[in-house]
Amino acid sequence: MTELSSVGQLPELTTGRALTTWHLDVPALLLVIALGALYGWGVARLRRRGEPWPPARVVAFASLGLGGLVVATMSALAVYDHVLFWPAAVQNILLDLVAPLGLALGDPLRLAVEALPTDAAGRVRRAMTGRLVRVLTFPLVSTALVLATELTVYFTPYFATALRVGWLHELMYLHLLAAGCLFVVPVLTREETLPGWCTHPVRAALVFLDGIVDAVPGVVVMTHGTLIAGAWYLHHAPSWSPDVRHDQQLGGGAMLSIAELVALPFLLALLFQWARAERVQTAALDRRLDAELAPVAAPAPDHGPAPAPDRVRPWWETEQNEVAARIRSQHREK
Repeated sequence: MTELSSVGQLPELTTGRALTTWHLDVPALLLVIALGALYGWGVARLRRRGEPWPPARVVAFASLGLGGLVVATMSALAVYDHVLFWPAAVQNILLDLVAPLGLALGDPLRLAVEALPTDAAGRVRRAMTGRLVRVLTFPLVSTALVLATELTVYFTPYFATALRVGWLHELMYLHLLAAGCLFVVPVLTREETLPGWCTHPVRAALVFLDGIVDAVPGVVVMTHGTLIAGAWYLHHAPSWSPDVRHDQQLGGGAMLSIAELVALPFLLALLFQWARAERVQTAALDRRLDAELAPVAAPAPDHGPAPAPDRVRPWWETEQNEVAARIRSQHREK
C-alpha cells in the first residue's frame, strides 16, 4: 500500500509511468500465488494420470484471471488510486468483471472435481450444490449482488473509509472479486451448478442482461452530481491532476467502457460452449440412431442346397403365335 504521506508527491501519471510503476501488495500476491499453485497442482495431477487439460483454459486462468488480479492490485492503478479517482474505478472494475471472467474461463471447479480423489471431489460437488451456494449463485440474485456491491462501494462511506484504512482496502478487493465470481464462474463452468432450466439459451440471455446491468454503476458514477470520496480526493489531488469532478467522470466512463467490452468475450465464450454442447449431443444422438437402425442379420434355416435361380426363357418359347411356333420348330430340328 502506498504510504499516505507520499501520495501527494507522486509524479505525473504518463503512459510510460503507467506501464513501469508497480508496488508490492503482499495479501494480493499471496492470493495470486495460492490460486496459481492450486490450479497448477490440479493440471499436473491430471497430466500424470494421462488425462489432458485444455491449454487454452490454463492461459485464460493465468493471463486474464491472475494477470487481472496483479494489474488491479500492484500496477500503477494501485499506486495512483489514492490521488486520482479514475485509477481506483478501473481497478475495481478489473476485480469484479475482468479477473472473474479469466478465472471462470479456466474452469477451476471442473478441474478440482477431476483432479481430487473421489471422496474430496464428492465434497466439492456437495458444497457447490449446497443451499447457501445455490442461493448466492441463483440467476439474477448473483447479478443483483454484483450491482449492489458496486453501488455500495461508491455510494456509502465504504470506499472513502477504505482509502484511509489499509486492511479495509484489501477486504474491498476481495469483496469485489468474490461478487464477480458468484455470477461468472457458475455460468461458464461445465459442472452443473445452476438450476436445470438454466440452459445455454437462458444463460446467453442472462449474460446479455448482465452486460446491461454492469453498465449502470459506470453511468451513475459518471453523471452523479456529488463527488465520491470528494473530501479525500480534494485534499490529496496533485497539482498536475485534472479537476476532481472531471476525474470522476473519467472514472465512470472507464467503468462503462470496460463493462461493455467484457460483455462481448463473455457472451462469445458462452456461445462457443453452447455450440460445442450441441455438437456433442448431435454426435451422441447419431450414434444411438445408428445402433437402433442397424439391421439384425438372422441366420437362415438350413433347408439343403439352395434352388437354382429361375432361367429367363426366350420370348419364342412363351409366345403363342405363328412366328414363335416356326422358331421353336427350327430349334427342335437342330
